[in-house]
Amino acid sequence: MGNILDGVKIAASIYADIKSRCGVLAKKGIVPGLATVLVGEDPASHVYVGQKIKQCGENGLSSIHKPLPATATEADVIRVVHELNRDPKVHGIIVQLPLPKGIDPEKVIIELDPAKDADGLHPFNQGMLVRLKSWKDICASGIPLPCTPAGIIQMLLFENIPVEGMTAVVVGRSTLVGKPVAQLLSSLNATVTMAHSYTKDLMKVCQSADILVAALGKPGFINKDGVKKGAVVIDVGITRSQNGLKGDVDFEHVKDLASWITPVPGGVGRMTVAMLLKNTVVAAEKMAS
Repeated sequence: MGNILDGVKIAASIYADIKSRCGVLAKKGIVPGLATVLVGEDPASHVYVGQKIKQCGENGLSSIHKPLPATATEADVIRVVHELNRDPKVHGIIVQLPLPKGIDPEKVIIELDPAKDADGLHPFNQGMLVRLKSWKDICASGIPLPCTPAGIIQMLLFENIPVEGMTAVVVGRSTLVGKPVAQLLSSLNATVTMAHSYTKDLMKVCQSADILVAALGKPGFINKDGVKKGAVVIDVGITRSQNGLKGDVDFEHVKDLASWITPVPGGVGRMTVAMLLKNTVVAAEKMAS
């Protein structure tokens, strides 16, 4: 069986760094503040926001929660975003997705102050990510990175998994994961192929990967025919089923082929909240400098 890329362990190292940096900021009278905007009663969204609030409390950040009813309008949500943009105690803002029907997430996200965009989804920040060539340049810029892609990179770096010169295949081209993780892998000098539902001979393309990132939202879609021996397999997918949470990778049949593999749960998902908090702390540090 391949080595497990343990999101619980790696996230703990991120939280330790966050606590240390919050301690330094506290000496300057600064408490990094993460604001969460939650519209409606979607059960999964309430769970996710609850996790973010919990981790803020455990790691030295303040949490500012702004719940809105499902009847809230697009203008209502934008008004709250503008209020948080002006609040000096808020260093990071996340608008929990999905939003109820009738509210365009793109129109809401573009109203965020890019400096407080804790999710790294504002067009300005995503444009900057495309313009910056190397991982060193990206880190030096201090721009907030999309949390799941940044978490994937941190997992690779934590375990000293070689990326430079490797062939990477990213299955999925979403703005949230697929596109930014391809950009980040490229910044570490991997040669990246973006695959999707229209890719011919998809499993053959996947089998060419030294690093395979599955982010398409189809449980068990990547099977042993799509993984070459020794590949690093990163499973971003998470789908609730009668048998529990399932990833995009057929873990049981792939684990013996992979050199490293992320489990579901306990893999990439654990990194996402950690990177959200890190983005907020970095923003607080930039505002304090």
